[in-house]
Amino acid sequence: MSDTSHTLLELAQQLTQAGQAFVSATVVWCERPTSAKPGAKAIIDADGHMVGWIGGSCAQPVVVREAQRALREGDAPYLLRLGSSEIGHDRRDVRTFPMTCASGGALDIYMEPHYPSPHLVLFGDSPIVTALMQFAPALNFVVTHLEQADVSGISLDARTYIIVATHGHYDEDVLELVLRGQAAYVGMVCSRRRADTCRAYLRTSGLDEGQIARLQAPAGLDLGAVTPEEIAISILGELVQVQRRAANGAHASPAPVSPDVEALVASTSSILSVEQESSALDLVCGMMVEVSTARHRSTYDGRIFYFCCPACKRLFERNPQEYLVQNER
Repeated sequence: MSDTSHTLLELAQQLTQAGQAFVSATVVWCERPTSAKPGAKAIIDADGHMVGWIGGSCAQPVVVREAQRALREGDAPYLLRLGSSEIGHDRRDVRTFPMTCASGGALDIYMEPHYPSPHLVLFGDSPIVTALMQFAPALNFVVTHLEQADVSGISLDARTYIIVATHGHYDEDVLELVLRGQAAYVGMVCSRRRADTCRAYLRTSGLDEGQIARLQAPAGLDLGAVTPEEIAISILGELVQVQRRAANGAHASPAPVSPDVEALVASTSSILSVEQESSALDLVCGMMVEVSTARHRSTYDGRIFYFCCPACKRLFERNPQEYLVQNER
């Protein structure tokens, strides 16, 4: 291996580890006279900095400009022709630019964009999260698993995908944080009723309707999924859909969700729960809350009421009689 190739491999590894996009350009054919020969390589980053050699003043500006465009538009690998399309091999799907050098010649350059791996951040502890951790790496996701509402070490950028599967423990705390960022996707594993409760809470927490509309809840495509593994696949399918729509420049509108998500959430909650000494009814949403571990409670008229989340607690405290009367009917 030449010193130049070794240097370029080291640079590619450094850029990959740093999560930076770049294009590797390799000359694969030439029609003399050209200063670059087959095997000549270069790496170009998103700012247009080039290391390596793929030709002189006739080739370099076009290659750098094409590399930046490819990264900006999310191109797949392609072949770049510098020179007349009438010479050399006749290939389809080639981007062709004239060779401006007076001496003539032609180059075919293989342009291969490299993008940072998408980052999947999972909140919570459930069979669905376990399945996502197992399947997501096959789709090139770098997975981070968190069990608390702390995003201080996470970059909420356009390559970040977030799944909240805390099942009422700290859903709102996480959503308040991540919906203010620029993550490509924010989804929550929940029932539709729970999703509506969370959205109502978020409206009282200062988030605008645009931010709240970014929440995909329940998460997942409508595949008729039932098991945790099937639900995980439906969620990953939705993430692929969002990725491809973004690559095609289309707005990622909310995808249809599985009608079985609500049933799965209920079954998942039972799988995760420990034996309960006693439980109480959340008067707002109707969920059963384990008294011994309940984080959200309120005292009214000498009685203690338990809630699955801060949103239910807040709604109850605004008008306790409303929910007491409803549940006495």
